[in-house]
Amino acid sequence: MKTMAIVLALLVAGGISVSAQNSELDELKATMQSMKKSMDEMQTKIAELERENRNQKRLSTTFKTSPSAPAEGPTTTSRVNAQGTQVVTIVPKAVTIEGHASEVKQRPAMNDQQEAAPRPNDLTLDPKYHGFVPIPNTPILIKFNAKPRLDFTNDAQNTGNEDRFVTAQIPVDGDFFKGGGNQFNINARGSQLSIDVRAPELPGTPRFYFQNDFFASGTGEFGFRVRQLYGSYDNFVFGQTFSVFEDPDAWPDTVDYEGPNAAIFARRPLVRYQLPLNKKWQLNFGLEQPGAEVDTSIDPDARSVNHAPDGGFNVRWEDSEIGHVQFGTILRDIGVKGPITGDQTAFGWGVNLSAVFNLSESDSVQGQLTYGEGLFRYFNDDFANNDAALDSSGNLTPIPTFGAVIGYTHKWTDTVRSTASYGYVHLDNELSQGPNAYHATHYASLNTVWKMRKRLSVGLEALYGRKEVQSGAEGDAFRLQVAFMYSIFD
Repeated sequence: MKTMAIVLALLVAGGISVSAQNSELDELKATMQSMKKSMDEMQTKIAELERENRNQKRLSTTFKTSPSAPAEGPTTTSRVNAQGTQVVTIVPKAVTIEGHASEVKQRPAMNDQQEAAPRPNDLTLDPKYHGFVPIPNTPILIKFNAKPRLDFTNDAQNTGNEDRFVTAQIPVDGDFFKGGGNQFNINARGSQLSIDVRAPELPGTPRFYFQNDFFASGTGEFGFRVRQLYGSYDNFVFGQTFSVFEDPDAWPDTVDYEGPNAAIFARRPLVRYQLPLNKKWQLNFGLEQPGAEVDTSIDPDARSVNHAPDGGFNVRWEDSEIGHVQFGTILRDIGVKGPITGDQTAFGWGVNLSAVFNLSESDSVQGQLTYGEGLFRYFNDDFANNDAALDSSGNLTPIPTFGAVIGYTHKWTDTVRSTASYGYVHLDNELSQGPNAYHATHYASLNTVWKMRKRLSVGLEALYGRKEVQSGAEGDAFRLQVAFMYSIFD
């Protein structure tokens, strides 16, 4: 009995020990599972923090912000998706970048020339840089813009150019193509693409500008044509842009894509240096592609020759309230070589006085006077060789040329404006040029432009032109035009 009691006691003790061990094992397993769950939650939080940190780094920028409008950091919002996972969304705040406004005001225009014009230092027409996008982790701003355009034109007779109103191409009496009855056309060749790259915070304030339309000749309905392609750095400008002889700020607002006949309009491969003297005064110096255009009627085998670049300068005065005035000059070496005339050169020169005056908040007047010898290539009506001609003795002679443009703009409301403009060009021809040589033209336009939406404008314009050739024969043309233009990113 004593032995049995001892055996039973041992069995009970062993059972109790096994039960205690099982209980401790269960508790250990539960502890391990709890620790594993905690580790998983910690890893998930760490991953979310790392993603947020990476996103914040992508949104960082080196640009300085306006003291009056400091940039705010990104904000976050969170939500739980259908799978029960928390989703964090980062919403960036806009960065305000302040530039230095030019004294010249940007006037609304369907045929805008001002935006592309180079300006000294970091001066810009838009100090807020609307539409520009900062490139992360760089000091660069970039703006892409597209301006789809559609023109409807109705002519009482043949104007000589169905897409643009070119007074130099108007048929005159005796021309087979004069008349022809009513003619209608639709074109979209004035549509534009542009890229503007700036770094206003970098020394030298570099800028790259590109712009094109579709008016290249001989390449079908949409011939790609580069209008502007230049870079500027530390007030030096290299590439193709407006001549130093031109004032793109003085163009009247026309619905017609061509613009006034007498406007100085010359985009050239060039090098220019812009020298600001103070806030209101500046000088511009330039060397440009020459491209002499000589009438060789008495020596048909003769060819124009370029011995030197065209060179010129302008001086500008600008005031944000009054307007601006520019005086420019151009100097040229015009050459020709032919079997009859031999190798000859002539000196060409020109002066151009242009201005815009702000009469009130709603009214402004634009004007330009140009005179010189051997400078017809710089006029907008340049569609014939009229820089110089071989006279009756075979001597190369620069042709004296005069041009004048005036425009007046009135804003009826914040969204409706009208502009009237007039242009006149006159050449003192050489008799050797023949009876059909371009002698004088008149251009007149009257329009109303309605800004239907923030980025969509429609313009209605009446145009009249008259052309006279050396023989005295004349021709005129009348056009009604409606244009729609949409600027996507403005």
